[in-house]
Amino acid sequence: MSWFGALRPQGGARPLDYDLAYANADFIPNAMAYPPRWAQEAEAFRAARKDLVRLAIPYGVAARQAFDLFLPDGDPLGVVVFVHGGYWLRFGRQDWSAFAAGPVARGWAVAMPSYTLAPEARIGEITREIVAAIEAVAAEVPGPIALTGHSAGGHLVSRMNCYDVALSDDVAARLARIVPISPVADLRPLLRTKMNADLRLDMAEAEAESPALCLVSRGVDTRVWVGAEERPAFLDQAMWLTEAWDEARLHVDPGRHHFDVIDGLADPESRLVADLVGPD
Repeated sequence: MSWFGALRPQGGARPLDYDLAYANADFIPNAMAYPPRWAQEAEAFRAARKDLVRLAIPYGVAARQAFDLFLPDGDPLGVVVFVHGGYWLRFGRQDWSAFAAGPVARGWAVAMPSYTLAPEARIGEITREIVAAIEAVAAEVPGPIALTGHSAGGHLVSRMNCYDVALSDDVAARLARIVPISPVADLRPLLRTKMNADLRLDMAEAEAESPALCLVSRGVDTRVWVGAEERPAFLDQAMWLTEAWDEARLHVDPGRHHFDVIDGLADPESRLVADLVGPD
């Protein structure tokens, strides 16, 4: 039985509370301290590397259609695209800059796009924005492209491995690796959450936008990460994606929860960065 399946009601048991199943902050000690800390560390990282940062490069005409680009000290070996989470409802590129530190220290550029948030945009529209962002990033930095994203961002980078997503052939051929971190791989459970009032998912879109349900994948090397201390629903989501694709492998990070599972991105010696850009 899967972790999430273990929470399904048995017989006359009370129905599963999907809002509780997908609530992260409620189960993380001092959870509200994380976002302001992320923002402070991001600002400090941008200031420390101000000569090697290009901010708000547009990839479209909408207000949030832009990315920040962090460059290494020499010519980039390639480029990492990090897509932020927040259930497609909150945060922006400026909150996550410090998590570029690990790949940048390993000689890779890192691009961090924002995207139009729900309810202004539906998830299918956000997916298309990330396609546009990756195409624009690819035009700025040559070489291989590695994709990573956290939570909703993990969903969005996973979608890039699906053939129905209209990446250009040249850019798709440059995809070296995808590392979804705590991804939402099957959107159907979200239909039964209160947040869907803003996400506006229906069953057709939930199925079409679920990476775990995509019929044909591109076969890009995929390393799915999830914290061992995450909500059972997120452990299940990571497992579903891993089981859906032959090219996917699962890493359950000991002792990590939904908010600190991304910390390894700031450490050039971490296994997470090695999975993303390779050990050399």
